[in-house]
Amino acid sequence: MNKKLAAALSGGAVLVLTLSGCSSNDNSAKVNDWAKKVCDQVQPQLQKIANANAAIQQQTADNSKPADVQKTDSAAFQQISQAYKALGAAVDSAGAPPVDGGEATHKEAVKELNASSAAYANLQKKVDALDTKDQAKFADGLKGIADELNKISTSGDEALRKLQSGEVGTAMAKQKGCQKPTASVPPNAASSESPSPAASPSKKS
Repeated sequence: MNKKLAAALSGGAVLVLTLSGCSSNDNSAKVNDWAKKVCDQVQPQLQKIANANAAIQQQTADNSKPADVQKTDSAAFQQISQAYKALGAAVDSAGAPPVDGGEATHKEAVKELNASSAAYANLQKKVDALDTKDQAKFADGLKGIADELNKISTSGDEALRKLQSGEVGTAMAKQKGCQKPTASVPPNAASSESPSPAASPSKKS
């Protein structure tokens, strides 16, 4: 019942700051310094988002208990909300990037990150309010939350794409802190030490 939610999470703005390099003149020391300042603060937050996403991915079995799904999803949305808030603060504290139009782009990116934080906090409230005693109603509620998540993902990252374009994007893409982290809680299909495909001990509880 949680698969649609997991798919929505994995597809959208959850890792908006994982970057691919753009071809541009990246010789500006000031731009590189700005990118480093942002990305050094970004990595811990991207890690939290990746871990929260992985936790939801783990709780996708058809036989997962609604109460377990609710608890996992609520905690994950709270973690993602807090991470986006911290990302907004990190970008805000770095100031505008030293490029043409940097101030306007910076302002919009901070606004967007804060809006994403608020949106995930709202999703947490909606998950908490679902009726776990009625599995059909709970599944319908999750579908509605997944639909909202898709809207957040598809409509919310325009300003961030602008922030990550051109010279600034190239500089950020070079920074390890702005690159996609690996979740410390791996998805259920794999164990970090054993190649056995059958491992998912947490699912039945």
